[in-house]
Amino acid sequence: MIHINGATKLVGILGWPLSHTLSPYMHNAAFQSLELNWAYLPLPTAPEQIKDAVGSLQTFNFVGANVTVPHKQAIMRYLDEIDSVARNIGAVNTIAVRDGKTFGCNTDCYGFLESLIEADFNPKGARCLILGAGGAARATVFSLAQAGAATVAVYNRTVERAAFLVDDLQNEFGSVEFSFGSLTSEDLRVANHHFDLIVNTTSVGMTPAAEKNPWPKNIPLPNAVVCDLVYNPLETQFLQQAKAAGLKTIDGVGMLVHQGAKAFEIWTGQPPPTDLTRQVILEQLQARKRK
Repeated sequence: MIHINGATKLVGILGWPLSHTLSPYMHNAAFQSLELNWAYLPLPTAPEQIKDAVGSLQTFNFVGANVTVPHKQAIMRYLDEIDSVARNIGAVNTIAVRDGKTFGCNTDCYGFLESLIEADFNPKGARCLILGAGGAARATVFSLAQAGAATVAVYNRTVERAAFLVDDLQNEFGSVEFSFGSLTSEDLRVANHHFDLIVNTTSVGMTPAAEKNPWPKNIPLPNAVVCDLVYNPLETQFLQQAKAAGLKTIDGVGMLVHQGAKAFEIWTGQPPPTDLTRQVILEQLQARKRK
């Protein structure tokens, strides 16, 4: 049990809505394990409240915060400083508050690559297809390009947003062949070949709409490793479709654990027990599945 007192250091998560978040369970378990007088709080923040929320972190002496959908890009304009990785990605998922100033960074990039390493997938030279073009997609595309992927195709429901993401990053990584398209059956059918990795970065298939799938079921999946950043449910419709086709799959828990570990280290100066945080997440997912 967490005992909050006047000396407790506070961190939290800004997002809208936050009913799905597992981050408080993960971080609070790590604080207790390391006997740190810290507490992690959900901070539901509507889009029109984001500027005031950043100010409140300073007002109430928060040490930092995580940032989740839909604020990862919009919040950047309200922060005092942004590190080079977050600026290049164009999205912030972690804030540190130091000496009254807010510093934005991005640990999604680190978390995603660590999840690939865990699954024994080397992105160097890989041909990658990314579904979605939001904040998580930006971190995913950046990390794959930085790790030496050969090609990165970004497909999104709104093709203009995919084009904007590609245009943003292709000058940064001249050796990577970028392309974009729309998440329609016709476009995916045309693109449906020569990929080593497919990553769903959208929220399609997330609880409470777990019956949805970002990939049309009438189109066979390419012979690729299939990754879904959604972690609730643990096995999404997308991953079920991939497993049924005999493909290797990677769920979203690894990225959640490792991006959280990096944020934890930024705030506290020490790494968390990732075996414990992973166990806590899996227990919470099982508990929610039973409800």
